Amino acid sequence: MQQSIVSTRLPNRLYRAEQVRAMDKYAIDDLGIPGLVLMQRAGMAAFEVLCHTWPKARSIAIVCGGGNNGGDGYVVARHALDARLAVQVFALVPPDRLGGDAREAYEAFVAAGGRWNLGPPSGLEGFEVVVDAIFGTGLDREVTGEFKAAIEAINHFGGGVLAVDIPSGLGADSGTILGCAVEADATVSFIGLKQGLFTAEGPACCGRIWYADLAVPEAVLEFQPPSARLWNEYVNLLPPRRATAHKGDFGHVLVVGGDAGFTGAARMAAEAAARTGAGLVSIATRSAHASHLNSNRPEIMSHGVETTTELQTLLARTSVVVIGPGFGQSGWARSLLQTVCESGQLLVLDADALNLLAQNPKKKDRWILTPHPGEAARLLGCKTRQIQTDRYEAVKKIQEKYGGICILKGSGTLVTAENEITGVCSLGNPGMASGGMGDVLSGILCGLLAQGLGVFDAARMGVCLHAAAADAAAAEDGQRGLLATDLMPWIRRLVNR
Repeated sequence: MQQSIVSTRLPNRLYRAEQVRAMDKYAIDDLGIPGLVLMQRAGMAAFEVLCHTWPKARSIAIVCGGGNNGGDGYVVARHALDARLAVQVFALVPPDRLGGDAREAYEAFVAAGGRWNLGPPSGLEGFEVVVDAIFGTGLDREVTGEFKAAIEAINHFGGGVLAVDIPSGLGADSGTILGCAVEADATVSFIGLKQGLFTAEGPACCGRIWYADLAVPEAVLEFQPPSARLWNEYVNLLPPRRATAHKGDFGHVLVVGGDAGFTGAARMAAEAAARTGAGLVSIATRSAHASHLNSNRPEIMSHGVETTTELQTLLARTSVVVIGPGFGQSGWARSLLQTVCESGQLLVLDADALNLLAQNPKKKDRWILTPHPGEAARLLGCKTRQIQTDRYEAVKKIQEKYGGICILKGSGTLVTAENEITGVCSLGNPGMASGGMGDVLSGILCGLLAQGLGVFDAARMGVCLHAAAADAAAAEDGQRGLLATDLMPWIRRLVNR
């Protein structure tokens, strides 16, 4: 049996499109690997994914553009012919305008008896799988004309969709949609994984991602430094506990928040910190509801705090603070935030603490900021749409402006710090789109910091732990209806693995 040349086990090195093009050029010009050989390997890899994903499919439509991505499509078509499948190519660029390796791939397809139509498909009824080989990683403009018509036809298709290298219309660097983009069930990416596949709209467009290095030497893969790191599995960075350990060894977390009507946020952050393993957990909240905030979790100490003097007394006994869950933007909140920021404690800022920070910016090294796109936009004084246009750039700008660690939440959560390569977490699921998930993440981060992890390690482990717990909870009972508190038992199990 022929050895597989593709895998769903993905390398953790991610690149920008220009870097991948430089890697291709290095393989061809410096190492002497013919471009046609790389194209043939790419087409073979894509055909292997097609056969693995849709083993019973007998009729295939392949939509080819005019560059090397289109050439890959013609190679897929030839392999489908060799396998005695019914194949129809829709050429969006006249074959006589193809050049170089793509032209040779087209001629090999025609020589094998292949048929093609010029222009986008008017409909794709009768096919079982469509292969998207329209654009590669070089797309830098909005999709229009016949290309847009072809993508829309693919997206109206009811069968399986395979994207070659990247879904056409998806920004390779940003994960944003350039007008319209193919919504694939599977994507096979070559040599260097593109960072845009894993954040913003990337996960929704790519489906299951496969990887093929096209058998290039390791020197090609190391030719460019990664622009980002993929975190696609949960790794426990906490050391085993000593037999003589006591609660004082694992820190004291203080949650500051829970104004009137929003007590649940502070309560969830506190329990998440405790379930992560913090030795002690306290809440500083409004006096009116302090007495009952811990009624069903007596291990949490709840304190009524109305003045900065009362807060300073609690700060003196704690090692790490999360401020913002259910916080509001009242005078009470503003005075408490100022006191906490002046305390010198390790901090995690979330929710309204971030909104208040945006109004009065300051820069610190010893904190983790956890904005969602809307909060990120306020921190940078722009529109949410601008954040989502390039999440990698946005998270770096926030970190540069405010210091410390920035976690930009959302599909493909990003984590960055000064002198660190940005990490992107591919764990998590749409069930996390419910209230309180951010509060739980903040509590997890504080719980890890309290146990002695460095800020970047705590951010990395915390984001992945949060997402992995949500995945485990969704696997048990489904995504719809997933609540933030459903993560609690899974958090405890995962930190003990």
